[in-house]
Amino acid sequence: MRQPSVTLALRATARAVIAIAIAAAVAACEQADSQPHGQMPPPEVNVVAVATKPLPVTYEYVGQTTGFRDVEVRARVTGIVLKRNYREGSPVKHGQSLFSIDPAPFQVALAKAEADLATANARLAQARREAERLKPVADIKAVSQKELDDAVSAEQIAAAELKGARARVDEAKLNLEYTRVESPISGISTRALRSEGTLVSGPDVLLTIVTQIDPIYVIFGIPEPELLRIRRDADAGKLKLPLDERFDVSIRLADGSTYGKTGRLGFTDARVDPQTGTVDARAELPNPSGLLRPGQFARVTLTGAVRPEAITVPQRAVLDGPKGKFVYVVNAESKAEARPVEVGEWAGDEWIIRSGLAVGDRVIVDGVLKIGPGAPVHIAAPGARPDDKKASVPQAATK
Repeated sequence: MRQPSVTLALRATARAVIAIAIAAAVAACEQADSQPHGQMPPPEVNVVAVATKPLPVTYEYVGQTTGFRDVEVRARVTGIVLKRNYREGSPVKHGQSLFSIDPAPFQVALAKAEADLATANARLAQARREAERLKPVADIKAVSQKELDDAVSAEQIAAAELKGARARVDEAKLNLEYTRVESPISGISTRALRSEGTLVSGPDVLLTIVTQIDPIYVIFGIPEPELLRIRRDADAGKLKLPLDERFDVSIRLADGSTYGKTGRLGFTDARVDPQTGTVDARAELPNPSGLLRPGQFARVTLTGAVRPEAITVPQRAVLDGPKGKFVYVVNAESKAEARPVEVGEWAGDEWIIRSGLAVGDRVIVDGVLKIGPGAPVHIAAPGARPDDKKASVPQAATK
């Protein structure tokens, strides 16, 4: 009969344990209900305070080199090309002979012109002697005035013929000199377009081209919207341009190397190319070693402009959203607030902010992956950097 009493005791003990467990659970629930939502502490973020500073501005474009001067070499007289006097593609000097035209016909023409000049000289001397002989005779009325006048006229005609003969001699000498086709400038020659034995009809036939490459030009296009933005910023005082807008120019070559010498922007066209929508600009760079050759592509960098009161933020702080770029700022309630911004150019690893931020705003730069709009945040101590990859992220506050 003792067995039923033991069973009853065990049942009573079990009921007591269950009651204690239920009471503990109820107490835990009541304690949980008494705490605020979101038991995890606010995520830590790093911020930068927005401030203005003078900031150098650079502009980059794709350009192409071209010769400082490109001169077409043509013969000035018609004749047979006897010889090419230069090595194609080599440097040539001003006045250097590049081609020789057969001089024989021009030597004959010069000899004939010199003979005509001697004849004209003899005729003038004879006419002058005749006039001098008749003058004293006419004074004593031994000959008529008409005879004297005819003698004087003959002298004047002979003098004019002498001038014509001298001009023909000069022309023949000039044509003979033109059989030596010279380089009009110093530069780099190109291939010969006519070979020996070819009949060239004077200036109508191109023989070769000489290009001056020191200094050398770099031509590039500035997009019209960017040029308008630069003008507006300069007019509003947001951008200070160099004197006479003569930007310093450096270039980066196709292999990634930077050319060792810098130049200046010397020309900006007043017209917009309707096909490309750009404004042509031209910079001049020294090229004493001849490293740069016409036709090379290069990355052109313009420096010299300054933004006197620029606002910048690190690039990692700027995010892309459905409505454009934005940043998170910490508001007065220590919550993350999405702020739309308009960005300008890059300045190293920072964005230039054209609008959307004011001095004193606290922009979140690290920890942005932990937060969403309106999320409470805790600003980390200076020097500490939150690890976004380890974050457990509620994108919005828990209800």
